[in-house]
Amino acid sequence: MADVKKIATRESYGRTLAQLGAEDDRIVVLDADLAESTKTCVFQKAFPERHFDCGIAEANMVSIAAGLAASGMIPFVSSFAMFAAGRAYEQIRNSVGYPHLNVKICASHAGISVGEDGATHQCNEDIALMRNIPGMVVVNPADDTEACLAVRAFAAYEGPAYMRLGRLAVPVINDPASYRFELGRAVTLREGTDATIAATGLMVARALEAAELLASEGIQVRLLNVHTLKPIDEEALCAAARETGGIVTAEEHSVIGGLYSAVCEALLKNGAGCRVLPVAVMDEFGQSGPAEELLTLYGLTAEHIAARVRQLLNR
Repeated sequence: MADVKKIATRESYGRTLAQLGAEDDRIVVLDADLAESTKTCVFQKAFPERHFDCGIAEANMVSIAAGLAASGMIPFVSSFAMFAAGRAYEQIRNSVGYPHLNVKICASHAGISVGEDGATHQCNEDIALMRNIPGMVVVNPADDTEACLAVRAFAAYEGPAYMRLGRLAVPVINDPASYRFELGRAVTLREGTDATIAATGLMVARALEAAELLASEGIQVRLLNVHTLKPIDEEALCAAARETGGIVTAEEHSVIGGLYSAVCEALLKNGAGCRVLPVAVMDEFGQSGPAEELLTLYGLTAEHIAARVRQLLNR
């Protein structure tokens, strides 16, 4: 996949926000002194009167967004995931989630791939935090195509929603001319009967590589792109459990509370039990280093996904 075009999903977010701003004057954007990094600067240049830099005060920013939503606006709130999901958690829970207000939290620089910023900025817990807020939709797009469509879906959706965006440029794997995005519906990228890989975010492209590697060994896996972690596509996951007999989950997130947890919960709830093995950050903090080196160090690679599938089949 070396020749595949790569785009960071934060770039997709900024570009699509500006397009939406021209289509709907109810859309406003709030940022926490990070517009260049979150790419809301694109919207800021086009619509300066609807872009609010709230400074390094994420809790206040979310509270302002709640007020704007209560007044009929559609606020998009942006910061790094560590600060959006972490520092402002109380305000998201009590001021957005509890009254079920129409606020969109779009958090960039999530996960290990933040790289050199180190453990204090590598938020591997954000999906777990947001999944726990009643009524909160949680989305983790895999590429540029999916991120652009997810931002549009957020604008159309009435209610609180959280999107995880990345710093690292990732392969564009979905055709923008034909790809259809639907909140809560996983996408089958590859059919197979030997096992299933359920991946989310930047791990989807790596799961595709793993599936191709396994195919060269005669192992045919079903690959699900689980872009929506809440509500999760229980139907697709249960069908995969019944028809392939085992699932490997792949995520750039803690093994606790993210995709692995959501998949296990969905299967147990529906009585579709099968063996599930995770590829994730294993209950530990990150460290500083180049993004690709860290992804390798923490086992977030195509090779490790393939090894997990072999482990699943050998048992």
